[in-house]
Amino acid sequence: MSKAYYGLPSKVIFCKRCVMSNQRPSSTPEFRNSPNRTINTLNINNDLICDACKFAETKDKIDWNVRENSLLELLDKHRSDNGQYDCVVPGSGGKDSSIAAHVLKYKYGMHPLTVTWPPTKYTEIGYKNFLNWIDIGGFDNVSFRPNGEVHRLLTKLAVKNLLHPFQPFVLGQKNLAPKIALQYKIPLVFYGENEAEYGNPIADNSKSLRDKSYFSNQNLSDIRLGGVTVTDLQEEHGLSLSDIQPYLPASPEALIESNIEVHYLGYYLKWTPQEAYYYAVENTGFEANPIRTEGTYSKYNSLDDKIDGLHYYTTYIKFGIGRATYDASQEIRNRHITREEAVALVQRFDGEFPERDLNELMQYLDMSINDFNSLCDKFRSPHLWEKLDNTWNLKHSVS
Repeated sequence: MSKAYYGLPSKVIFCKRCVMSNQRPSSTPEFRNSPNRTINTLNINNDLICDACKFAETKDKIDWNVRENSLLELLDKHRSDNGQYDCVVPGSGGKDSSIAAHVLKYKYGMHPLTVTWPPTKYTEIGYKNFLNWIDIGGFDNVSFRPNGEVHRLLTKLAVKNLLHPFQPFVLGQKNLAPKIALQYKIPLVFYGENEAEYGNPIADNSKSLRDKSYFSNQNLSDIRLGGVTVTDLQEEHGLSLSDIQPYLPASPEALIESNIEVHYLGYYLKWTPQEAYYYAVENTGFEANPIRTEGTYSKYNSLDDKIDGLHYYTTYIKFGIGRATYDASQEIRNRHITREEAVALVQRFDGEFPERDLNELMQYLDMSINDFNSLCDKFRSPHLWEKLDNTWNLKHSVS
């Protein structure tokens, strides 16, 4: 067997129900991401059905009225009677954050504060949807935009060292909401759908409450940003701790001492991406992209950041899994397309090179397209890729 990078399984197995393989990371170690560190990947059982598909089955067996009653008890406990903020909803105006904030405010009478870590490079439609979310949806919003030069440096390092252009954004986005909740003394944080929808361990959705340790930092020496230690960022790149702080989790002491609870709204309410899209269109002015998203066939997922296409192209390079695989697998689980249709879509669109914003992104990263392509070749795992007649080909494809 050829060597497998990133701790991936050396044997590639595809789920027989969706089109996802066991190469998909199910819990990405964003802080300590390295080619040599073992990561958890999507579990595909002996029956060749993945955990994400099994989780989709359980959604049909859940008594959603009981779950909603539990949500009402939680909200009744924390709902403010004087109009003060009583929950935080992170997002940027995509379909999921739109529906989360809207139902909490207009269906359940909560007083949400929306918080946004802006995209690295806003798309025109993404910025329009963000404004519509706030203006048409009717929400207060706190946006935190990090130092542009620091974010650019961390993004460049993440691409160079990890081929992970999204890492700095993911860290900032994930850690912002609990810190804002601490600052404003708001008791609840609501994310939308649970990661179990996509293949993280099913146990992650056995309860709605997220462990506070997920959003707190125990030791700075364990943390890598862009694959670089905090010490090296300070000593070799001239960053101060205040430059790095926006990307770091809240202190564990502060979170533990607070009464803040972090929940997934998708635990209480049945979450279907396509229905979330229709709801957002009707209630918050959400608009789909007028053109097809590169690398896939859809027009309404992850529209706000120009770097999205580059990110999904790098997942195709590292894991053999492109954007069409993610979208098609999700739509199979929600019974919107058949597996045969999904296979055809994956074979047509997965791994499409993100041409549309490439020149702007390469300028942002201070990198030539040739340098980027050479870097991608270094990150191709030998157990997934082979080069024939000077062309790279995946050894395994869904069928």
